[in-house]
Amino acid sequence: MKKVVVIAAVALAMFSCNKEQAPTAAGFKSAYVDTAVLVEKSDEMKDLRDKAKVKEEEMGRVLREEARQLQMDAASFEQEARVKGQQWAQLRGQQLQERERNLTVKQQQFQKDFSDEFGVKQDTMVSQIKKLIQDYGKKKGYDYVFNTSEASTILYSKDGYNITEEILKQMNDKYKADKPAEPAKTEAPAAAPAKK
Repeated sequence: MKKVVVIAAVALAMFSCNKEQAPTAAGFKSAYVDTAVLVEKSDEMKDLRDKAKVKEEEMGRVLREEARQLQMDAASFEQEARVKGQQWAQLRGQQLQERERNLTVKQQQFQKDFSDEFGVKQDTMVSQIKKLIQDYGKKKGYDYVFNTSEASTILYSKDGYNITEEILKQMNDKYKADKPAEPAKTEAPAAAPAKK
């Protein structure tokens, strides 16, 4: 009888141990990705940032020149107003105010257009990154792929669970394959020396 009780107790203990292990994450395949690294190091994002910077510099140059010209005109306005009289000063003052309003509208329109163009492209790329991670996770058989940027809850994980570089490589390879070939730069032939 003692043997039956001991065997039952051992069986019960083994059963309860197995039961406690069942709800754990054993058997789940998980990994994590730092999407901030993907956004920072992605070739496509780098190209987008470069294009945005060029456009911002070009438009900024035009706006700065208009603002500089307006300031110069406003400075000369005070001197000319003394010479040309009050009626001229009122008319010219209204013109300067109108130019200042137009410049402000141009600046606001540029900011809106810039945000619309590059903000939409960036949002689209972030969506593509998420889709790529989902597809990668499915293909590799992951149960979970966590994000360690933004509002991350992962405070520690072994390096082997970090698949950021794999995803980044896949993104950059896809971008290079999809990117249209840039036209070859040909140098103009050197001019032949003139005959004397």
